[in-house]
Amino acid sequence: MNIRNMFRSGGNTVEIGGLRLPRYVRKADGGTLDLASAGAARNVRKVVIDLQRSNDALAKRDLRQWRDANRMAMDVDQPKRWYLYDIYHDVDLDLHLSGCVGQMQGFIMSKSFRLTRPDGEPDRDALKIFDAEWFKRLEHYVLEARYWGHSLIELGDVITKADGSKTFRDVTLIPRKHVIPEYHRVVRCVGDLWQSGIDYHEKPYSDWLIEAGAPDDLGLYLKAAIETIPKKHALAFWDSFAEMFGLPIRVAKTTSRSQRDIDDLGRMLDTMGSKAWAVLPADSELELKESSRGDAFNVYDQRIERANTELSKLVLQNTMTIDDGSSLSQSQTHLKALENLVWQIADGLRDVVNNQLLPKMAGFGFPVQGLTFDWDEAYDYTPEQQVAYENMILNNFDVDKSYFEDKYGIRIEGRRSAMALSRPGAGAKPEGRPGFFD
Repeated sequence: MNIRNMFRSGGNTVEIGGLRLPRYVRKADGGTLDLASAGAARNVRKVVIDLQRSNDALAKRDLRQWRDANRMAMDVDQPKRWYLYDIYHDVDLDLHLSGCVGQMQGFIMSKSFRLTRPDGEPDRDALKIFDAEWFKRLEHYVLEARYWGHSLIELGDVITKADGSKTFRDVTLIPRKHVIPEYHRVVRCVGDLWQSGIDYHEKPYSDWLIEAGAPDDLGLYLKAAIETIPKKHALAFWDSFAEMFGLPIRVAKTTSRSQRDIDDLGRMLDTMGSKAWAVLPADSELELKESSRGDAFNVYDQRIERANTELSKLVLQNTMTIDDGSSLSQSQTHLKALENLVWQIADGLRDVVNNQLLPKMAGFGFPVQGLTFDWDEAYDYTPEQQVAYENMILNNFDVDKSYFEDKYGIRIEGRRSAMALSRPGAGAKPEGRPGFFD
């Protein structure tokens, strides 16, 4: 049974263009129009979409709305997050914040991982199951919970590929406005009471769902909105300032009483642009008045810059890994703080995979019983660190040649003889570049 079917089922409402509408609408002649029919859906779909776009475009957010939305989401008896999520969508559009979030998610999703058996040996066959689009998307949804507060992810149908291995068709994020995590319920319509929703902790829904984030967590976007809302206003005010005072005011004076001369001057001023010129009567003059107001930078740009640095501290817990730095020692300190944060977030993702995903996959017949997901830090060394690490191992221990064959994709027949290595030019390597078998 699929939880998404509840959004497709009939009843007295129907979803058209992303909105939930009454299924039957009364017509002017007294009859009813069934919106669920294909013809009716086609007729109203464009209108519904246009209305939705207009509502989104005209919505203006301020801190009072943020406080009201926060209060609604924190209601103990009937928590409602949908109003707060509308504000989060605006927060998510901030370019600097998007850069911070993207940097953090890039650090984590680029980390190598492994699946190990109970004896500690890696299982490379099981690893191939996770080298798929569905798992990358699941990682993304789980990491998003840090900012939105909660993610409810549904696993797609289990299918068999051409090589006989199993995989998920896809993964889907359940629309957050329909999820009430405090009571682990999914409601059919936005704004419904949680008592009318289904309990996604109960079977058969729980078999297909992955839950990320604490039920009462509202995410980092709650704090980010305090900076993104004033920042958006500051950008709009700065645009207005530039429109009013950015260009000199053009003033034309004439003593002529002819309306035709006045109209000609008006048209000339209206069309003045690049390489402007004018033909004026002898008794007319043209004057450009430069604006003397020069505090726009200190008023607006400094406020925007302060918002950006606050957002960097919120998401990355530092500023120098995404903003300009002033010294090497400070940047190293900030980088260390970022590495600790990456470890913390990556550890949470690992817990979700081990405690939720792998048990569900085992129940669906995937060959992952008894496996453990963990990050493979050996593949995250810099090239210089990797060379030093491998030389240290080779100089002290006997290493199976399959390690290098699997890692570098080359076939090793064995060590070269001492006589071959003693020939001039044999085993030569670029100066200053260490070799694995030094």
